[in-house]
Amino acid sequence: MVEVNTRAFGKIAIEDDKIIRFDHGILGFPDLTDFTLIYDVEKGNDTAIKWLQSLQEPDFALPVMNPDLVMQGYEPIFDRDLLAPLGENLQADNILMFVTVTVPKDITKTTVNLKAPIIISMDRLKAVQLISDDDNYEIKHSIYNSLMAKMA
Repeated sequence: MVEVNTRAFGKIAIEDDKIIRFDHGILGFPDLTDFTLIYDVEKGNDTAIKWLQSLQEPDFALPVMNPDLVMQGYEPIFDRDLLAPLGENLQADNILMFVTVTVPKDITKTTVNLKAPIIISMDRLKAVQLISDDDNYEIKHSIYNSLMAKMA
């Protein structure tokens, strides 16, 4: 078990089976390799925003969300070799995919990065953040209007 005194969530205790390892860190933060996923357990998968909390840097928590909430049929293209750290038996039922969320002061300008998703193997608790080879996905994809439409 690891205890972390986070800025956003206070002191939290993380069981070893909830630690997600990025062998090469995440984009822009190669030294941050150990994370946990924080969300409202009562809402479960219905929670739009989850937090990828660093266990090495307590002040670093990255908002993430399921890309299907903002783009149906999201299927980024990667060189298969880049998924090797996740293991060989990757199936839809044992992976999670998230996109990072940027929430500026003006929340109507909230965006997600569809170009560089985070992929987690739930079997191995290993993760990678990859840059998609598909030019159809944007780094700053606006989501405010689509989320508001779903809530109406």
